[in-house]
Amino acid sequence: MERCAILLMSIGEEAAADVLRYMSAHEVQELGAAMIGMKNMTRNNVNAVLEQFRKDADQFMSVNMGSEEYIRTILNKALGTDRAAGILEDILDLTKHENGIEALNQLEPANIAELIAGEHPQIIATILVHLDRDLAADTLSLLTERVRNDVIVRIATFGGVQPTALRELTEVLNNVLSGQTAKRSKMGGVRAAAEILNTMNTGLETSMITHLQERDAELAQRVQEEMFTFENLADLDDVTLQAIMAEITDNNMLVLALKGASEAVRERFFKNMSNRAAQMLRDEIQDMNRVRASVVQAEQRAIIGIARRLADSGQISLSKTADDDYV
Repeated sequence: MERCAILLMSIGEEAAADVLRYMSAHEVQELGAAMIGMKNMTRNNVNAVLEQFRKDADQFMSVNMGSEEYIRTILNKALGTDRAAGILEDILDLTKHENGIEALNQLEPANIAELIAGEHPQIIATILVHLDRDLAADTLSLLTERVRNDVIVRIATFGGVQPTALRELTEVLNNVLSGQTAKRSKMGGVRAAAEILNTMNTGLETSMITHLQERDAELAQRVQEEMFTFENLADLDDVTLQAIMAEITDNNMLVLALKGASEAVRERFFKNMSNRAAQMLRDEIQDMNRVRASVVQAEQRAIIGIARRLADSGQISLSKTADDDYV
């Protein structure tokens, strides 16, 4: 308790207050008493405590969980013997046949959420940026609102993982992150946050953007600028939209996506079709029965995925270039 008191007295009032918010009333009372009773605190005492804290923090971040037995123990404690056995079997089976992050990417969002829910938000953010965007979004949606909001901020400001830290995280995940060679700039940051938010349902997306705006308005603006929604298709020039439409091989995908789209977006698609094809599409949309919003959103996300793929390969640009000339 004395070491805790020295630490809090050394990090400044604002930081100490932030720490105390996560403690129980009893813990705060004990710490307060220890701080009041602190006497003869030398510089050597302070330095020793800070150095020990640094070592403890390093140890916490490394969380050495390399062995199967250790993973089995913590899963049993967290989930119970039966559920833990099933998840561990999935992990061990996948790690035998898959390399790197592919092992984790094969698990269900609920299983991943259970595994990481109790971890520090920075660790959760580090794990999610290594997942497929859809899987990261589904996993994030299963966490509590407080954790979700904290994690998306950390993803948006994520600058990458140092090789040493990544090796330590690899041990936590039983080597499922081994063999990754992606550049640090692509593993997190504003683009990653935007892509994850793009694949979440509208309600959660709006809530998390609102939190980002309250936390950091400039950061929220940068994330929103990177986000590309189905409605943004109306802002694209004809050549770009036609390139995207050419990649949509399933007509039912387009019908479902436009079923829930605004009239402006529909008209942009109709304009880039023959009159006969446009009329047939109008009739199909009109004749279709009511469809769940989640189904429509899934098809819209699939088309956005096509647009993103074309943009990433350099075939199109998703910037608003309607006024640009083509030669």
